[in-house]
Amino acid sequence: MVLTKITAKTIAVDSTLQSNSQYTTVIAPYKEKMITEINTTISYAKKDLVRTDGILESSLGNLLADLTYIRANPLFHKLTNKNIDFAMFNFGGIRAGITAGNVTNKNAFELMPFENMLVVVELSGEKIIELVNYLQKHNKAHPLSKHIRLTLSNNGYDLKINHKNFDKTKSYFVLTSDYLQSGGDNMVFFKNPIQKFNLEYKMRDAIVDYFKSVDTLNSNLDGRFKRK
Repeated sequence: MVLTKITAKTIAVDSTLQSNSQYTTVIAPYKEKMITEINTTISYAKKDLVRTDGILESSLGNLLADLTYIRANPLFHKLTNKNIDFAMFNFGGIRAGITAGNVTNKNAFELMPFENMLVVVELSGEKIIELVNYLQKHNKAHPLSKHIRLTLSNNGYDLKINHKNFDKTKSYFVLTSDYLQSGGDNMVFFKNPIQKFNLEYKMRDAIVDYFKSVDTLNSNLDGRFKRK
């Protein structure tokens, strides 16, 4: 068989295009179910949670980093018999705030519209120094979990991880997203780690699961990342 002719027809998608009633009837119950699920209340927020209420940390960033640690660490521990040292994500990855009141599945999808997966990387002390240098340079409220205490000063910085002074001779297990681990947002220190562990757990699913597990979302600025 030899192809001799190709024909095409342009169909304008506008208000004049009539819907197919048969398709509409079939889709209707699924559409209604989806709308119901997306608007289902799964938690509650006492106050607005945003990424802009602090200089080097934020209430929403703190919540995001802490909740992903809470959901991911049991998976990592089961896989390796070790614990994650801390979590880090990017300021730009937070795409919406959470207003005071009922929190729904829609909030979780607006907060994290991407299909990012959670991964854990083992970073050398040298890579952790690169991570700190990145934070110093960019001066943004990148989400860090509560296991970090980083204080910047004119003389350098003071870093504690899990209440212990940072030891550049050690390696640390850091939770992040697959996007950032591949060098997204110029976080190249996540690339080429000592080891990488794919948790097969979407970041958005971790958010939804955490929201469902607590009655009320609580998060404050606590000085985990600050400048003297």
